[in-house]
Amino acid sequence: MTKKRDFCGRTRREFLWESGCGFGAAALSGMLATEGFFGRQAAVQGAEADSAALANPLAAKPSMRPAKAKSVIFLFMYGGPSHIDTFDYKPDLIGMDNKMVTVKTFGRGGHKDKGRIIEPRWKFQQYGQCGKRISDLFPHLAQCVDDIAFLHSMTADSPIHGSAMLMMNSGKLISGSPAIGSWINYGLGSPNENLPGFVVMLDPSGGPISGAKNWSSGYMPATYQGSVFRHEGPPLLDLSRPEGTTRDMQRETLDTLASFNSRHLATRADNSDLAARIASYELAYQMQISAPEAVDLKQETAQTLAEYGVGHQGTHHFGSQCLIARRLVERGVRFIQLYSGGAHNDSNWDAHGDLEKNHNRHAGNTDRPIAALLKDLKSRGMLEETLVVWGGEFGRQPTAEYAKGTGRDHNSYGFTMWMAGGGIKGGMSLGRTDELGSRAVQRPLSVKELHATILYQMGLDPNHLSYFYGGLDQKLVGVEEIQPIHEIIA
Repeated sequence: MTKKRDFCGRTRREFLWESGCGFGAAALSGMLATEGFFGRQAAVQGAEADSAALANPLAAKPSMRPAKAKSVIFLFMYGGPSHIDTFDYKPDLIGMDNKMVTVKTFGRGGHKDKGRIIEPRWKFQQYGQCGKRISDLFPHLAQCVDDIAFLHSMTADSPIHGSAMLMMNSGKLISGSPAIGSWINYGLGSPNENLPGFVVMLDPSGGPISGAKNWSSGYMPATYQGSVFRHEGPPLLDLSRPEGTTRDMQRETLDTLASFNSRHLATRADNSDLAARIASYELAYQMQISAPEAVDLKQETAQTLAEYGVGHQGTHHFGSQCLIARRLVERGVRFIQLYSGGAHNDSNWDAHGDLEKNHNRHAGNTDRPIAALLKDLKSRGMLEETLVVWGGEFGRQPTAEYAKGTGRDHNSYGFTMWMAGGGIKGGMSLGRTDELGSRAVQRPLSVKELHATILYQMGLDPNHLSYFYGGLDQKLVGVEEIQPIHEIIA
């Protein structure tokens, strides 16, 4: 029987195959590869196939060491919150307002040898069994201090937003390297094949400086990069099916295309890259159902929504994100990063002008949601397996940036971050800055040590997790051996 051909001389099947770019075949091949189908076919044909290369790169992988945490929620306070106005109590500053002191600082204003003291604008009170002093900026989070380990001696390699953010996110001062979420996604895979392993949620004012470089997969396949979710409306743009199509129609089309192209894909030489693309296509298809359900807050009780501040002015956006983060952790997402603050100036924590106005705004937007997240995770028995990290790219100086006003310049010499859950000791503080809060003087901590701790708690060896690129075994923590922060590990 003669095959019917169109005016271009192609059969209808050939036309479908070519017009679909092979995407349908890629989707089917991804599912068949997870069952070892192509490995068996190659063996029958006498070909030598690398089963590891044919495997789904997004599939869950065994950990390198015993893991304490299964997921990470990184609460990124973009702009640099002031440690001496939040969690690093400095009583020696009280009464020194506007006094000139000799102190070495380095920020966007360059190197300085003296400055005008701006004493903390908020009072500190003791909380919890540990008696930790917390600023009045965080009355709700203060109730959770017994679950938190405060790192008061963090240091950064740059006092400039762009490079400091890249360092905090990727371990490098320049762009082009995978973000920590990509490393975790690469090292462990994801137990949920219907959602990304790395999710990012941004501030309504916009993304941070350098944008997507902060959640890029760098030299790794795009499979491992962060997916930006929205907390209202479709979680991902262009996720919905084309108008007039149904899910069954999509699946039928993909399967039809796959039946004519699977053998070609199975015998391709670049199977490792192909497997990544296959997984990406199938993931996009599956997310059409899974992603909207994951961010559907209508499934939550009115009490839960109120505790997170959803529906209330100021807290609605970040509260919704924190609640979605908990829902994503429940569904197996490995790494979720939430940004408080975006764009520039007072749209984030970068308080160069009016410190009180700036920090009252951003702390007010995040205090209740973060406390609700910690309490919610704990009440559900999830905090033990969820590592929560809080902090910005650096801190702020104890002195004023300008001749007038309360604004502070950047401080990379010493600042505070904190960690909770995921096998971290609660109710403790590690490290210390000097009496002014200008620099770390006891147990200085680097960003690489922070990264090593996150990887370690997730069951990955920070000194052996590597990706071969450019002739080198690339690592998140660099070439020198880095130890996690053992003092805070339970």
